[in-house]
Amino acid sequence: MTADVTTSLTVPDTGRLVLPSYERPAGLHPPLDFDGYRSTALRHPKQPLVLLPHRLTEVTGPLLGDQLIAGTDSDLTTQHDGEPQGQRIIVAGRVLDSDGRPVPDTLVEIWQTNAAGRYRHWREHHPAPLDPNFDGIGRAITDSGGRYRFITIQPGAYPWGNHHNAWRPAHIHFSLFGRAFTQRLVTQMYFPGDPLLPLDPIFNSVSDSKARQRMVSSFDMKLTQPEWALGYTWDIVLRGRGATVFE
Repeated sequence: MTADVTTSLTVPDTGRLVLPSYERPAGLHPPLDFDGYRSTALRHPKQPLVLLPHRLTEVTGPLLGDQLIAGTDSDLTTQHDGEPQGQRIIVAGRVLDSDGRPVPDTLVEIWQTNAAGRYRHWREHHPAPLDPNFDGIGRAITDSGGRYRFITIQPGAYPWGNHHNAWRPAHIHFSLFGRAFTQRLVTQMYFPGDPLLPLDPIFNSVSDSKARQRMVSSFDMKLTQPEWALGYTWDIVLRGRGATVFE
């Protein structure tokens, strides 16, 4: 599932088991240190990265299954007794490989702010109200066609202290977990027409304009349900020329 496979699991003529290794491809994903994103100066690696060989544990586990996912996990609006505040939305799409083939059985997790732009986290400093009926976390497993679907609330923008009057655009964090510990990819999905996108250092840390636009979802009238929820579609491509940007 990973976007970063460099070798394959093979058994050469010597009979010695060779496990796959993974490294970050250059030219697509944002740099680990970006001048406009202030905190990267404090946490990016100061020494050259060392590619560590993976052992059998890293490439064969964990084992995931749909029995671990409850019905309410992908509907963030029904996880409490009351309804959350804000615009209900449906976010759906497919997980695809470089040839456009669906990738089934992928664990997709999301987390986001509530409608007021606040995360439910003890280190959150934004003085926006918490919503007692919204946790902002969900998960689903892709079906045989690589499809996922979430029902949630339109997230709000929030201040983040990176620079003067800095506000993050509305976004949803996505984590994709394949069939091995090494196969976790994290990215962010944005919304079309957001006026904060041209001003956001994180979004603009991706130098390729086409790759940036692949991070923006599309409004989908067919997915929209009358008098109930707006629909947005967003496909996630794991690698290749049309790959989704990952952190």
